[in-house]
Order: sequence, then structure tokens, then C-alpha cells
Amino acid sequence: MKSDLTRQEINEHIKNIFLKESSAKEIKKAKKLAMSKNIKLGELRKKFCKKCYSLFNSNNSEIRIKKGFKITKCKCGHISRYKIKN
Repeated sequence: MKSDLTRQEINEHIKNIFLKESSAKEIKKAKKLAMSKNIKLGELRKKFCKKCYSLFNSNNSEIRIKKGFKITKCKCGHISRYKIKN
């Protein structure tokens, strides 16, 4: 997926996708754009499921905090675990 956009333009485009309620197709496109210019998603990668690319929100996910880990279970059944910084 080649694009003539600069790295800064792609970064702004990715941020705009995550600000609004996006579909899985748009999130997948944002991830591919980031990979094409070697842009790190950072904290944005924790906002969507790695398997089905749906956004985590109260409707389609279950969030728990246990023993220093944030555990998010998606509607598709995929479980993401992130260590909580102190």
C-alpha cells in the first residue's frame, strides 16, 4: 500500500480515525498506514482488538484490573493483557 502522504500527514490521519467511532475496516487501514511509514501506534494500539480490529468500549468488551494487569476481553473472545505502570 504505497502512499504519497508524508509521515506527519499519516500520523494526523491515524489520530482522526481513533477520535471518532470507527469501523474495523478503518482501523485496519490505519494500522497498515502506520506500518507503511514505520509509525508506532503507542497507546492507540490498546484501544482496539488485535484479532477483529473492533474498538474497545463498554458495549463490546469486558475490562478487568487484576494483579497489576489490565485484562480486556473482546466480543470475539480474544483476550488482551497489558501491564499497568506504577
